[in-house]
Amino acid sequence: MKTAAGSKVYADFVPEFDATCVVKIKEAGGIILGKAVTTEFATSDPSPTYNPWNFEHTPGGSSSGSSVAVATKTVGAALGSQTGGSTCRPAAYNGIVGLKATYGRISRYGVVPVSWSLDHVGILVRTVEDAALMLQVMSGEDARDPGSSSEPVPDYLIQMNEHNKPPRIGVVSDYYSDESTPETWAHTQKVVQKLKASGAEIVEIGLPHSFGSCHSAQRIVMNVECAAFHEQFHATQAEDYGPRVRSGMEMGMLVPATKYLQAMRLRRQFRNDMVQTVGQVDVVLTPATPAPAPKDRNTTGDASFQVPWTSSGLPTVTLPSGLSETGMPLAVQLGGLPFEEGKLLGASKWCENVLDIRLSPPNYS
Repeated sequence: MKTAAGSKVYADFVPEFDATCVVKIKEAGGIILGKAVTTEFATSDPSPTYNPWNFEHTPGGSSSGSSVAVATKTVGAALGSQTGGSTCRPAAYNGIVGLKATYGRISRYGVVPVSWSLDHVGILVRTVEDAALMLQVMSGEDARDPGSSSEPVPDYLIQMNEHNKPPRIGVVSDYYSDESTPETWAHTQKVVQKLKASGAEIVEIGLPHSFGSCHSAQRIVMNVECAAFHEQFHATQAEDYGPRVRSGMEMGMLVPATKYLQAMRLRRQFRNDMVQTVGQVDVVLTPATPAPAPKDRNTTGDASFQVPWTSSGLPTVTLPSGLSETGMPLAVQLGGLPFEEGKLLGASKWCENVLDIRLSPPNYS
């Protein structure tokens, strides 16, 4: 199918093969209905997609079309990508479930890249069980993706059901309480209390010192690797790029190799520290976004709450958890250890059952 990546640069591009994740879905009997709209090259220039909860608000990005297609029940599941927050943020903004698996768990072969060391294929669905089904189908090693992991693929449905019980939840107040709106943080606290009242063990945990540089390191790496992929197109078609994706890649062209390597070193340290932090509990819970979807279609929203998980490569699930005072979806984010998606899905399913929130946009119930 035509794969324009939301850009004039790829306006007429039709690949000669399917991405590995699409091949796996077809082999399992899935029906591919079509392509959804993405932001340009899965970055920050907004797409034409509307948020079905309120047309004046952003649907998020980059996986804007995919998340809206699921929220409006056009499809049962959709694929996106996440280099910063491009799957779990639009999931939160549209009131659906988003899953970003461990880096390397799902092959990116056939996916137009933003950043080879950061890109993840994302899953957008309406229930945690559907997320497990999609992950089961799509996971596995792929020799055509150098970032693909050789870790064995377990039975996620069995693991999810084994861990569908009151979890030990680590709650992070550092950073997240300050960066959230008062409404978002108060809502998150209510969610935590509801989970605690239903049997979850709640533990306050801190963030590692390396958290302080994780956002800057992610931005440097993303810009440099984006510039590397687009260099030849930029040389002849710079004017065809949107202003934000062009600005990012041009900044990447100016970053010295030493700074890029330092950013990668910081990321490795941060991943190690995050494994130690998350290992204290079954899952870590934070707000999914600092605020509901902004009333501004010229933005894709704030990815800062997803970036630490993307940069470290640890898996996350976004769960709808209620509505704001203005009637926009609110969500929480659950994070787990690398390649322990079954445990993360089990805890997420338990939380989903306790919260008992099923959101549908107006006129799409």
